[in-house]
Amino acid sequence: MDTGGTFTDFVYAARDGRLSIFKLASTPDDPARAIAEGLRRVAAETGAAGVNDLEIVHGTTVGTNALLQRRGARAALVTTKGFEDVLAIGRQARPALYDLDAERPEAIIPRALRFGVRERVAATGEVLEALDEGALGALVERLRRARVESVAICLLFSFVRPEHEKLIARALESLCVPLSVSHEILPEYREFERTSTVAINAYLQPLLGAYLKKLSARGLRVMQSSGGSISAASAAREPVRTILSGPAGGVVGALNAALAAGSPDIITFDMGGTSTDVSLCAGGRMRTTNEATVAALPVAVPVLDIHTVGAGGGSIARVDAGGSLRVGPESAGASPGPAAYGRGTLPTVTDANLVLGRFGGAGLLGGDFALDERRAHDALAGLAREMSAASGRRTTAHEAALGVVRVVNAGMERALRVVSVERGFDSRAFALVSFGGAGGLHAVALAASLRIPRVIVPRRPGALSALGALASDVVLDASRTVMLDAAGGRLDELERAFRQMERIARAALKREGFADERRAQRHARSVAARYRGQSFELEIEWQSAAKLAAAFHRAHLARYGYAEPDSAVEVVSARLRSRGLVEKLKRERVAQSASASVVAPHDSALVYFTIKPARVGVYARDDLRAGARLKTPCVVTEYSATTLIPAGTHARVDADGNLIIEL
Repeated sequence: MDTGGTFTDFVYAARDGRLSIFKLASTPDDPARAIAEGLRRVAAETGAAGVNDLEIVHGTTVGTNALLQRRGARAALVTTKGFEDVLAIGRQARPALYDLDAERPEAIIPRALRFGVRERVAATGEVLEALDEGALGALVERLRRARVESVAICLLFSFVRPEHEKLIARALESLCVPLSVSHEILPEYREFERTSTVAINAYLQPLLGAYLKKLSARGLRVMQSSGGSISAASAAREPVRTILSGPAGGVVGALNAALAAGSPDIITFDMGGTSTDVSLCAGGRMRTTNEATVAALPVAVPVLDIHTVGAGGGSIARVDAGGSLRVGPESAGASPGPAAYGRGTLPTVTDANLVLGRFGGAGLLGGDFALDERRAHDALAGLAREMSAASGRRTTAHEAALGVVRVVNAGMERALRVVSVERGFDSRAFALVSFGGAGGLHAVALAASLRIPRVIVPRRPGALSALGALASDVVLDASRTVMLDAAGGRLDELERAFRQMERIARAALKREGFADERRAQRHARSVAARYRGQSFELEIEWQSAAKLAAAFHRAHLARYGYAEPDSAVEVVSARLRSRGLVEKLKRERVAQSASASVVAPHDSALVYFTIKPARVGVYARDDLRAGARLKTPCVVTEYSATTLIPAGTHARVDADGNLIIEL
């Protein structure tokens, strides 16, 4: 299940392997309400004895929303004396280079709740000042009087020598609140990013713990930001790993669909009700980063390299003070939703597409969710009046709707460029995988603007994030800062770090129910490396010490356009990704079409591609068989999404039911 801003999606596999989906309106005030209702429905439809008879994987936005809205717990930070203000100082990079009035967001832990303790460990691990254990009792009392709900413990260089953090954690256990300890969550250097990550974890712990407890499902796993799932208990302990939970499921689902369609190089395009998430996968692999920023806060645990913009079906259109048309990032969300949903009055992207006829005359959710075309037209007519007043030229509702679509497409095109062209990838060599409830209405236009030659629309595109979560392995990520010369003779220390992390991961996966054998567990080693003197690293797959330098030079050339083979390479951190292999979903094949000729549409609709409407065919996707070719331009309708296919394209259905659109 995947919680979105407008709908909560459910995908379930029955015991015979058949997949089914449905959507329920999200309940933003309490996301657990929509989920509880959906789980009861799944249990009834599968014949399960109850919710505890189900194996559940959940993509959640609870952590993300809490960070964005600053609705986390009353958390405290315990750190080395003199470093209480690391969260506020941060890095010297300004949020807006030329804005002299730009301000950083407030630290999520206020100054009054940041406590310093006398101790000091050097970068070598030498104890420069022993921890004053006698002062810990007073610290406990200060925290108790402050009525903190959780505590982050992050001491300088504790990843080298964690004894002081362990002593503090033992003393704070009497508070009976969740503890986030840095050497357990992120044993890597860079005090600001490490402190920020541990502080975020403490900020979210009570909230996500209470939320998961409310779901009260025994077989519950939670999707991580890194593209794998973890047990609910682990997620409650380290919620910082789930803050991009929902979008990560979409990337997993999109890559699985693309590999089945023979396209290992893809850009994923997930347009939902409130936002659009894009990511790039090259060579059939998802790209992760340890340098993500969420809600203007650095997060140094592994997350999929996903770029998000505030553009979705519910994004609100308006005329700004300068008379320009703007779309988003404000969203109508699930309540009141777009005007077309029958409660809202503000014009949104969904309303614009409806006025332009791009839903093919059908409602949403297989017709169960009727759209109010008159209300949508009134909302766009109001926007048109504002545009007319600003420009001094009469604007019609249809012209306003076309403007809304162009503006939102421009924002999403910029997002696609961020993950492709701006990172050295030629977008013409990739396929665009479109999903999310609104993705299919914009995907082909975006592909054309970036000269992407192929668009893939998987089956059930509106619920692909939930499907990706269902198909994801259990993943554990671990890391250790080692600081070694790649050409030196101390790389045996790197091997020891790998073996130690692997031993811990094997035991943890065994507790999750995965036998300690290759068919149940996989462990992939990598290193974060850099040229000596650089500030940031590149992640390199570990093969051997002899191949490391050459692999780094190649990666640096690909990423930055140059390499320095004569410069020394330094290994900063050892990293391990461990997977517990879940049972794979059965591959669904679609019945073969009797011939490969063009299939006739079952209906037609008047659609505005320009200011002059055109009569186009409407296809029901469930009626399309493998090998079928579609007459373009056309609209393809289905339960979870609608796809708009303009003229000048070739569209067909492959053996897995994917809709393949060639530009």
